Amino acid sequence: MAMYQPNIETMPREALEQLQSQRLRWQVRRMYERVAPFRARMEERGLTPDDIRGICDLHRLPFSYKKDLRDHYPYGLFAEPMENIKRVHASSGTTGKQIVVGYTQGDLARWADCVSRSMAVADITERSFVQNAFGYGFFTGGFGIHSAAECLGATIIPISAGNTPRQLQTMIDFGATHITCTPSYAMFLAETIEEQGLLPQLKLQAGIFGAEPWSENMRRTIQEKLHIKAYDIYGLSEIMGPGVSYECEAQNGLHICEDHFIAEIIDPETEEVLPYGSPGELVFSTLTKEGFPVIRYRTRDICTLNAEPCACGRTHIRMGRPTGRSDDMLIIRGVNVFPSQIEEVLLKVSEGTITPNYQIIVDRVNNTDTLDVNVEMSEHLFSDDIRSVEAVERRISSELRSILGIGAKIHLQNPKTIERSEGKAKRIIDNRKL
Repeated sequence: MAMYQPNIETMPREALEQLQSQRLRWQVRRMYERVAPFRARMEERGLTPDDIRGICDLHRLPFSYKKDLRDHYPYGLFAEPMENIKRVHASSGTTGKQIVVGYTQGDLARWADCVSRSMAVADITERSFVQNAFGYGFFTGGFGIHSAAECLGATIIPISAGNTPRQLQTMIDFGATHITCTPSYAMFLAETIEEQGLLPQLKLQAGIFGAEPWSENMRRTIQEKLHIKAYDIYGLSEIMGPGVSYECEAQNGLHICEDHFIAEIIDPETEEVLPYGSPGELVFSTLTKEGFPVIRYRTRDICTLNAEPCACGRTHIRMGRPTGRSDDMLIIRGVNVFPSQIEEVLLKVSEGTITPNYQIIVDRVNNTDTLDVNVEMSEHLFSDDIRSVEAVERRISSELRSILGIGAKIHLQNPKTIERSEGKAKRIIDNRKL
């Protein structure tokens, strides 16, 4: 497999850490001088830029939060004058003001380099046709992938998200070799392709999927149905967008672009920095961002970091696929539940009886939390007898109790009755008034 920037991607750890320390000192001083809220937090801790010698002092720096972006909406955290900002992106979320991030021309070039590393792994070259089904506009996914595909010389098909019939016809007519979108939409496309018998007409070789958590079982299903290799890519608007980390051919964690970002894992309650291998909340500091830099930004994503050498030869540490979010985590009857745990069970027991389409519904009845999981039956199970349906429900319920430690009511639904998503899937409905 090709590397886009082999000298950087295989840089010796000692040299990489020296580079990180140099860039961290530069960024802290720059933000101290240009971003008033950051300077105020530094002063609260009695810190000046001279106190930060390198990454050994990272733990002394203050955290930053999504709330900061909303409190200083829209441009209050930018470190460059607006005449130097060449693009803005925004993310609305579910509550409050949208968050706004800005990029200088240099930021855009570095972003394209980071995403290009992930796309080179998937053998995207000047001979490739990349159908980009991530959304364009304020969402960072579409433009992040687009710029990198151009850097690699590929032919980009900027179809954006949605309109599945057009997606499939374009895929066939334009000879797409690669598809980029959310994993849940990839599952939807795979399901439709299978139903319509279109697979023989496709030229797909690989896909790059991200923007939402997904499981190893979901990856296997996508690969089997589409006959491709499915790669994970991670990012978030506040840090850069897609390309903060990416899977290599070993598919054993996502390499973080450590020349641009420092990652930490903390205990989300105590804020203590945890050692490699410990699950906790992922925190990022941007080392090279000019327009909108952040220090120790709490992503709320739960994962682990792995510093062991990778078979691919890359030296940058790997993050595990996020298993959930510290703020989206469901607490049901005192038990921490992540939707990814439920999805893992559903895909594990499917065996042709259920589809990957499901919905989690949490409620509170007579002061007691309830957990219901609606899952679509496959056409095969739908045509079977009621005892077979009940047996599958019991099996799923038993597996979930074993994994979660609490009971859940399983409701097998008729095929095609759970609403499909052409972007991020809405898996959770929490009806509790918390």
